[in-house]
Amino acid sequence: MKISDRIIPLASAIGWLGAASLLSSCTKDAQAQENTAGCGELPNQAVLAEVLKAVVHGDTNGGAGNEMWGATVNRNGFVCSVAFSGDERGDQFPGSRTIAAAKANTANAFSLPDAPLSSGNLYAATQPGAAIFGLENGNPVDTAVAFQGDPLLFGTPSDPLVGKKIGGTIVFGGGLPLYDTSGKLIGGVGVSGDSSCADHIIAWEMRSKFNMDNLPAGKSDNITLGAGAHPDCGAGSTALVPALPTSYPLGPMP
Repeated sequence: MKISDRIIPLASAIGWLGAASLLSSCTKDAQAQENTAGCGELPNQAVLAEVLKAVVHGDTNGGAGNEMWGATVNRNGFVCSVAFSGDERGDQFPGSRTIAAAKANTANAFSLPDAPLSSGNLYAATQPGAAIFGLENGNPVDTAVAFQGDPLLFGTPSDPLVGKKIGGTIVFGGGLPLYDTSGKLIGGVGVSGDSSCADHIIAWEMRSKFNMDNLPAGKSDNITLGAGAHPDCGAGSTALVPALPTSYPLGPMP
C-alpha cells in the first residue's frame, strides 16, 4: 500500500473530526445565547460590579466589612452575570461565588409574579421539625457547573457560570427576586461573603439601585430577625434590617 493511500483517508478523517468539533462548538454557542436570552432585562456584568462595589464600600451594612461576590439569574434560572467587589478575585471568600449564584437562584426559584420571597425568609420553615425541613436538599448546586472553567475568569464577563444553571437552594439572607418597572418578575440577585444579615442588606440596596424592587402591591420580602425567624447577626443588623423599607423604599407598586 502506498503511503498516500494511508494519508488521504487519515486527512479525510481529521477533516470530519474538525468539522464535528466546529459544529459542536457552534451548537454550544447557540445554546448559551438561548440560555442568556432573558439576561438583557437584567443588569449586565459591568453594572452589577459597579453597584456591588458602591454598596459594599459605601455604607454600613451590619457586617464585618468583607468584600463580596454578586450574581444574577434570569427567570429560567440561567446565570446572567457574576462580579466581585474587591480589587481581585482573591479578596473575597472563593466559596462565596457559588453561594451568591445559588442565592440568586433560590430567590428566583421560589418567588412568583405576585409572591416575592427572599432566601432569608426560607430559614425558619426549613429548620428541623418545620414545614419544609430539608428543602435545600431537593435542589442541590450543580458542582459540574460550579467548578468548571478557568478560575482567572471568575467574576468577569466571561465567568464560566454565565449561561449555565447553577441550581442550589440557600436558606439564609442574601438572595432577592427582581421585578422590573412594570412589576414583572425577571430573575434574582444574590450576594455572599459576609454575615447573612449583611448579605441581605447589601442585596436589598443593590436591588433598589437597579430599580428592580417593584414588588406586587402590599408585598415585601424583607426578613424578620429573632426567635422563630432568621437569626440576628449582630453588628447593628437588629436595627438595620427592619429599617430597610424606610431607608430604601420598595419601588412604585404596579
